[in-house]
Amino acid sequence: MSAAADRRRSADLLEELAARTTPGRWTPRGLLAPRPEVVAQLPDGGTQHVAEARAGTAGWISTLSPALAGPIAAWLRRAGDDDAEAAAVARLLLGEP
Repeated sequence: MSAAADRRRSADLLEELAARTTPGRWTPRGLLAPRPEVVAQLPDGGTQHVAEARAGTAGWISTLSPALAGPIAAWLRRAGDDDAEAAAVARLLLGEP
């Protein structure tokens, strides 16, 4: 697929994910026992359940709320074929290396 098609698909995916996610301003407020099963693959080859690191990831999660989907999707659609950063974001959103 072309870089432009990847950017459009990733923009669509971002908006779809945001549409089914809780809207509003997200803020860290403490820890909650029930959590999704998300595992981070660490640079050293190890893994860590993201919930185990939630104190460190709360700020990240709250910063990347669904409110960012629209502006990021618009940037991805508007980016030119020579925009390496947009191409990298698109690939990562699509789960590609």
